[in-house]
Amino acid sequence: PQIHFASESFIDEVAAAIGKDPVDFRLEYLTDPRDIAVVEAAAKEAGWESRTSPRKDQTGEVRTGRGMAYASRGGTTVAMVAEVEVNPSSGRVWAKRFVVAHDCGLIINPDGLKRTVEGNIIQSMSRALREEVQFDRDNVTSIDWETYPIALSTDVPESIDVVLINRPEVMPTGAGEPSTRQVAAAIANAIFDATGTRLRRVPFTPERVKAALA
Repeated sequence: PQIHFASESFIDEVAAAIGKDPVDFRLEYLTDPRDIAVVEAAAKEAGWESRTSPRKDQTGEVRTGRGMAYASRGGTTVAMVAEVEVNPSSGRVWAKRFVVAHDCGLIINPDGLKRTVEGNIIQSMSRALREEVQFDRDNVTSIDWETYPIALSTDVPESIDVVLINRPEVMPTGAGEPSTRQVAAAIANAIFDATGTRLRRVPFTPERVKAALA
């Protein structure tokens, strides 16, 4: 996750710098048909409209944005779109919706696969927005749920839409962890789309978001 947080954030930075849509920019350089298929499937399911980031047409208390991230792990390829709401006054980020296109070859248990992906999105979202180990010179100081906060029910996305790409001719290559790698980058790219501010350190806590926006 940390590697793809950096690389997929930087891909978006380059796209923004040259005035390209983030999905179009990725598709220009992808050559593997499976990679192309997951990016296109996630964008289509999300209703992605081609434009540059960040948005420049927003006023009001809450800003909205969308971000794309894509990665492979162990032969499983996943592309993801995150839609977020950012409140500049409070610094709160709500990851309102995720759309995930998932290709792990042969699908044996589609319902179980979807639930696995959903669980990994929630866990990774919690890590991206809240979880951080704190320590002093001697000890870890994150010792309970007050000092090591995790996602609450109010943080849960409104929807997680999973698009499964079944390839019966390909040996199954696993699920779960492949859909954790993109989450932080997808959220960061969506925050940039909403606010024009690039966050380079997780978690995206309200304090960190407000400081970046300031």
